[in-house]
Amino acid sequence: MTTYTSQCPATVELDNRRTWLTIALCFSVAVLEGIDFQAPGIAAPGMAAAFGLDKLHMGWVFSAGILGLLPGALVGGWLADRIGRKRVLIASVALFGLFSIATAHAWDLYSLLLARFLTGVGLGAALPNLIALCSESAGERLRGTAVTLMYCGVPLGAALAAAIGIAGFSADWTLVYYVGGVLPLLVVPLLAFWLPESAAFRARQQTANRAAPVPLAEGLFRNGAALPTLLLWGSYFFTLMVVYMLISWLPSLLVGQGFTGREASWVMFSLQIGAAVGTLMLGVLMERLRPLAMAGLIYLGLLAALAALGLSEAFASMLLAGFAAGMFATGGQGVLYALAPLFYRTEVRATGVGSAVAVGRLGAMSGPLVAGKLLALGFGSAGVMLASAPGLVLAGVAVFYLLGRRRERGAPA
Repeated sequence: MTTYTSQCPATVELDNRRTWLTIALCFSVAVLEGIDFQAPGIAAPGMAAAFGLDKLHMGWVFSAGILGLLPGALVGGWLADRIGRKRVLIASVALFGLFSIATAHAWDLYSLLLARFLTGVGLGAALPNLIALCSESAGERLRGTAVTLMYCGVPLGAALAAAIGIAGFSADWTLVYYVGGVLPLLVVPLLAFWLPESAAFRARQQTANRAAPVPLAEGLFRNGAALPTLLLWGSYFFTLMVVYMLISWLPSLLVGQGFTGREASWVMFSLQIGAAVGTLMLGVLMERLRPLAMAGLIYLGLLAALAALGLSEAFASMLLAGFAAGMFATGGQGVLYALAPLFYRTEVRATGVGSAVAVGRLGAMSGPLVAGKLLALGFGSAGVMLASAPGLVLAGVAVFYLLGRRRERGAPA
């Protein structure tokens, strides 16, 4: 009897179609996430004027949405490993769409904070599922590439939000939240009808009655996973701290330095285009450069870009510095998102990624708050930018180790 060890061409073609359909749909959700991530920075001047908020209060508005990302990522990842990535993703997209619209209808500071928090819950629950779906649909060899392609939608969505500011629509601060709310609700039916559930999750479901669930502590901290988990947490924390500090405060800092609102929107647009380029470029280089060179490129490049943002005075140099900051900050985060699924097995993959995303959100939440406090104390832009340097050095060391560990051991099934 002849045994065939390879799939027939029709099966391979069907799997390829499912993979690309999954990446395309997840990319569209990532674009929507990017719009909402950038929206507070674009809406900040109009929002502050409408509600009479000072810099410290605006720091809380920025951080409320980021705070919601933390429980969203934890619960979203945990639920996905139990009821499926697709179901949780659809619910998450509907949630952040509804409460993005609710943000535009806030009537005071407290309703604004609540709307931003619940929007963040939806956004936080979506990201671990986007990463898990793309990673598992592509298979072990192309996991990093699939996650990188998906994640470049986030900076492109943020660039779209910045384009709203460039076009002059940011005078009405609610517009960007209507855009960021209606589009997700239109995408929900597409996800329901067209998004395939993860084949790896379905296969695990079929054996669920014969295998006990893996305890959370065992999946994240035993069998060699403890050190990668802690290093992922640390690198996510410090990198996301800088990413969200830039997204939230950079437009206001630029206006404070004498740039117009339109020029600030151009810098944010440049930052997000740089982020999209960096996500793709660093994703490709991750497979080619040595770990030390890769970690050095990301974090030394980011430190240089932050220094340039703090010291530049001309508009042209600020555009270039913004492009470089986006390329290394968000691009470096894209590398981390591609790395995380490689260290966890299928039964805990979404939970593991969700835990790293959640810890990263603590850094993301602290970034705007720390920046707001430093600004309230009279620190200039350069002081705010360079205050993050020690954390970025630690993140660079962690990424160096993780990249080396990935090459030595490969990825779990």
